[in-house]
Amino acid sequence: MSKNNLILSTCLLILLTGCSSTSGTWGWYVIDPSTKSGLTNIKFLIGGFTSTIYLSILAALLSIVIGLLVALPGISNNKFLRVISRIYVEFVRAIPLLPMLFWVFYGLPVIFKSLGLNINIDAFWGAVLTLAISDSAFTAEIYRSGIQSIARGQKEAAQTVGLNYFQTMRYVILPQALRRILPPLANQFIYIVKMSAFASVIGMQELTRRANEIVVTEYRPLEVYTLLIFEYLVLVLAISFAVRWLERKMGSNESLNN
Repeated sequence: MSKNNLILSTCLLILLTGCSSTSGTWGWYVIDPSTKSGLTNIKFLIGGFTSTIYLSILAALLSIVIGLLVALPGISNNKFLRVISRIYVEFVRAIPLLPMLFWVFYGLPVIFKSLGLNINIDAFWGAVLTLAISDSAFTAEIYRSGIQSIARGQKEAAQTVGLNYFQTMRYVILPQALRRILPPLANQFIYIVKMSAFASVIGMQELTRRANEIVVTEYRPLEVYTLLIFEYLVLVLAISFAVRWLERKMGSNESLNN
């Protein structure tokens, strides 16, 4: 048994052992699967997995696209494009996630209306846009470092055989860079999953929002938030396992290939 699985199993055993206790300061009965109310609460909490996963995947995909579009001008020979890219990265990285979430959810519709556009942003898409924009600055830096790590001779060789800039990036530079940046991109995806909890403040029914609603009705924050932590733990461990499998398939760990 791996170290992570051992720790997880031990913590779950401790949690389940205390589920039957209804005395003192403990109230594990609120998430006890052997009772009807406990099972209902657990199902309600687990139901937030779908929204959290959809939100995280869409935000990550959008962040990858935006990050690439920001990174490419940042490594161009055009000084103006490099400055624009740097301003975007520094500006977005400096804004905390929560104020940006409020600005996107409450501010963008006002801007749209001032332009004569009747566009409303619901909680889900407000969270997707915020997470994608916030993460795109970090993703752009990951792209930039990955692309610049490729030997200059690769680009020169591609130009020698007649490939233009976009063909060189698509067929030569980016495939090699993606292998190298997969681990940091995976870390950013895990970051998005954890930061998706902020979507609860604008009413999105994800994991944290559902936990908050149970706490309001059951008045058992310790027990409910403990289960919430385990939900995120399971989700992050599953993502980490999938990423490591993908790394082996893509040969991202070059030290093992030499």
